[in-house]
Amino acid sequence: MNKHIKKVAVVGSGIMGSGIACHFANIGVEVLLLDIVPRELNEKEKAKGFTLEDKVVRNRLVNDSLTAALKSKPSPIYNQKFADRITTGNLEDDIAKVSKVDWIIEVVVERLDIKKIVFENLEKHRTPGTLITSNTSGIPIKFMSEGRSEDFQKHFCGTHFFNPARYLKLFEIIPGPKTSPEVLDFLNGYGEQFLGKTSVVAKDTPAFIGNRIGIFSIQSLFHMVKELGMTVEEVDKLTGPVIGRPKSATFRTVDVVGLDTLVHVANGIAENCKDDEKLDLFKLPAFINTMMENKWLGSKTGQGFYKKSKDAKGKTEILTLDLDTMEYRSSKRASFATLELTKTIDKVADRFKVLVAGKDKAGEFYRKSFAALFAYVSHRIPEITDELYKIDDAMKAGFGWEHGPFQIWDAIGIEKGLDIMKAEGETPAAWVNDMLASGTKSFYAVKDGATYFYDIPKKSIEKIPGQDSFIILDNIRKSKEVFKNSGVVVEDLGDGILNVEFQSKMNTIGGDVLAGLNKAIDLAEKDFQGLVVGNQAPNFSVGANIGMIFMMAVEQEYDELNMAIKMFQDTMMRMRYSAIPTVAAPHGMALGGGCELSLHADKVVAAAETYIGLVEFGVGVIPGGGGSKEFAVRAQDQFHKNDVELNVLQEYFLTIGMAKVSTSAYEAFDLGILQKGKDIVVVNKDRQIATAKAHAKLMAEAGYTQPVKRKDIKVLGKQALGMFLVGTDSMEDSNYISEHDKKIANKLAYVMAGGDLSEPTLVTEQYLLDLEREAFLSLCTEHKTLERIQHMLKTGKPLRN
Repeated sequence: MNKHIKKVAVVGSGIMGSGIACHFANIGVEVLLLDIVPRELNEKEKAKGFTLEDKVVRNRLVNDSLTAALKSKPSPIYNQKFADRITTGNLEDDIAKVSKVDWIIEVVVERLDIKKIVFENLEKHRTPGTLITSNTSGIPIKFMSEGRSEDFQKHFCGTHFFNPARYLKLFEIIPGPKTSPEVLDFLNGYGEQFLGKTSVVAKDTPAFIGNRIGIFSIQSLFHMVKELGMTVEEVDKLTGPVIGRPKSATFRTVDVVGLDTLVHVANGIAENCKDDEKLDLFKLPAFINTMMENKWLGSKTGQGFYKKSKDAKGKTEILTLDLDTMEYRSSKRASFATLELTKTIDKVADRFKVLVAGKDKAGEFYRKSFAALFAYVSHRIPEITDELYKIDDAMKAGFGWEHGPFQIWDAIGIEKGLDIMKAEGETPAAWVNDMLASGTKSFYAVKDGATYFYDIPKKSIEKIPGQDSFIILDNIRKSKEVFKNSGVVVEDLGDGILNVEFQSKMNTIGGDVLAGLNKAIDLAEKDFQGLVVGNQAPNFSVGANIGMIFMMAVEQEYDELNMAIKMFQDTMMRMRYSAIPTVAAPHGMALGGGCELSLHADKVVAAAETYIGLVEFGVGVIPGGGGSKEFAVRAQDQFHKNDVELNVLQEYFLTIGMAKVSTSAYEAFDLGILQKGKDIVVVNKDRQIATAKAHAKLMAEAGYTQPVKRKDIKVLGKQALGMFLVGTDSMEDSNYISEHDKKIANKLAYVMAGGDLSEPTLVTEQYLLDLEREAFLSLCTEHKTLERIQHMLKTGKPLRN
């Protein structure tokens, strides 16, 4: 199907509908967002003399919903300017406009009767050939399209986004009885390439794949918590980051999503899956029924498993629900000996064997929960899907799990998993034993850089489709390694392009990483054509190793610190002035030094979800790895008229001084960190390394020439410095900044002005780097700076004096 999506209509503007509308606007699609017309005036409308016929009233519901969504945190939109791509309307005055769209997405209330009425009205105006889908989270697709035309049914299916649509990657596609295979193929590809999703085609079964397994997992824990005598805090401690799941773990997640939402889906499964061998687990335990009766639904009602409260001194405290007394109490710290054993194990996958071998309550919890999960997912094939990897994909993309159930089982060992299941009274599906008997000992295998899975009907290992657009570093790291030290691994991506992947904690940049970067550039210049700096960890880099800086400063080893900063600067300049093209691929947090590296690459291929900025002010210093210099350079590159030079420079100065961090890669263009016409954004992070490689290759093949070092950087000297100093004096006088903040700001001002030169002058980059390094070192002698660094090391948060 050769189809281009230029405009979509989203019908229903609630939290989910507005979120979907915003995400389509994120990727540049024009959106028509529709909702019903209010049946009565509110008090404000009455006071203003409006009638039910006024447009502002008729579009009130849709406009209020979209406005609320755009104000919500985290934001559903990459850049507030993108909201201009959304036009609002109502289902009476504007429904005819759906004839001009390429895709209609229904997101109304989860009632089949209402959905069928909506579809009947939409079909009166829909142009034949237009895609039409429902974002239902569980109503059977086959019932929704009954009575509709042949063309409607051919182009109709379920497209289930997870909330929030921008951040959760799962995109379930559920065919109806007559859905065209071409429609499914198109949506599968569109979801992955354009929406940045993990597309999973699911069978038309209750709750589909993600919610069927996810709700089972939560319900299983609900029943287990009382059986093992565990607290809410203990369960959240055991089901969070230690096993590669979100910090919100189980109970905090339910609070955020809403207990009523979970109960609705659980009841739907219980009512419609009578043959499910674990049907009893979908029945609600007594404490859930009590919470529902009390309207303790989570964040939306102000209390759920957790509740914000204020103590006698007015200090905010988070209280926890005691599941035995059903009363709120102060939170208790959860601690387990088994978890202590995993503290030195960085890779989550390597922790599972240790966790299930635990001798305490935590070990018992993991054995029981994993045994139940493994048995359940094995029995869901072929009911909800024929391919086991789709279950793993759904749990990772929809629930934020780092590893899906079958991947966890592989990490523990299939036979060991079976032993645990037997001990816990769980029975796997017959195909698991058949697979082992055939000699296949794992669900997954890696061959030639691609991931293969055990295909149950074929009884053989098959390649997971759709990998050709991806480069998975985990799959090639060992076989394609060119160089390695304790800080980096350099891999051959093929076609003459190397990749340098940070391997330090949180991908911080220290001596070994800098040495590895230089080595990678040496190798690329000698035997290759280009270099990508990228990884597939949660974050690109949180910046320089401030612990190393702190130790040097405390020991007053200023010569060593000067050398370390110079090495950082020199490495960044090698990125800028190497003989081969360099491409940075930031994603997640790209802070401080991670941002500076990106600033010095020939090109940036950023993931849409990149939170990038120069945050050094938070630890009492200025950017010292070329960031201060680079912002001065970029400011002067925008000087066109004398009357705007100071304004441009001030804008860049404030970006550093306020430690601004983009909320998306698109916002980084507004901050001057990414450059229009040069840098690009990819919505699907899984494609990022492959895209970065393609651009490095393209630049090399276009005849990349090593740039000539710049000597033409115009600095304004005293003209700019005076403006900055007056500004910082004023801010201190107004108590907006502290004395120490002013000192940092004045040091930055000195660098970005190019010193106290008497008139505008052309200087070299090295001149600015020397000023930057001198300013950085002088700040490291300040007691207040050391206080800030120490606070950051202890808490992970900046300290403001």
